[in-house]
Amino acid sequence: MMKKILVAFDGSTQSEKAFAFGLEMAEKFSASMTILSIARPPEPPVNIEVQAALETATEFYESHFADMKAQAAAKGILADFEVRVGHPAEQIVHFADEGDFGAIVLGHRGESLLQKWLVGSVAKRVLSYANCTIIVVR
Repeated sequence: MMKKILVAFDGSTQSEKAFAFGLEMAEKFSASMTILSIARPPEPPVNIEVQAALETATEFYESHFADMKAQAAAKGILADFEVRVGHPAEQIVHFADEGDFGAIVLGHRGESLLQKWLVGSVAKRVLSYANCTIIVVR
């Protein structure tokens, strides 16, 4: 069964729904969860700017993580929180592979048809490349 669940979190309403869904899953399967947030580096990445992006993102996500930690603890769920730097889809897939997760839960972001065609959505890329179960929450 699923013993480890990865939840992608970007601070959006959709990712908050994904977190809530992940909590329910973790509770039902007695699984642990990791909440992963990604800081996108500036283009082209410069070492100093990457460090600044990580620090800013960590501050932003830490403000959300406190409440999320409390929610997980209230349900007796072991939850870890991580912030990585890079392309969101790529980092989610790599992190899931490294950690041998049974499922990835992520939110669906409504983008215009043109944006999806030009860059594709994170959810679509994760669906294409991940080696475990993917749950996209709307």
